[in-house]
Order: sequence, then C-alpha cells, then structure tokens
Amino acid sequence: MGLLAAAIAIGLGALGAGIGNGLIVSKTVEGIARQPEARGVLQTTMFIGVALVEAIPIIAVVVAFIVMNK
Repeated sequence: MGLLAAAIAIGLGALGAGIGNGLIVSKTVEGIARQPEARGVLQTTMFIGVALVEAIPIIAVVVAFIVMNK
C-alpha cells in the first residue's frame, strides 16, 4: 500500500509541476510578444516562478520516501 501511495504522490507532483511550468512559460512568452521591452523583468519573474513550481515534485519525492518507510 505504501508503494502505491508513493507512486501516486510522485506522479501527481510531476503532473502538477509539468502543467504549472507549461502555464508559466506560455504566459511569459505571450507577455514578451505583447511587450518586448519588458523581456528582462518577465524572464526574471518566470525563472522565480519555475523554481517555486519545481519545489513541488521535490517535496512529493520526500513524502513518498517517508510513506515507503512506514
């Protein structure tokens, strides 16, 4: 049962991060297309957002390891 819970945690974490990263990057590209002069600010904000979203699968892996050890 713990292995199934770990697999679900990692899978949903990866799915959520993939969707989140796709939305962040697509909106950044859209913003750059509308206002090319704001490229630097938008890219900086995008990288911060992607870094925060990437923390989710890392936390999911930690939770999966904790569930597997119980």
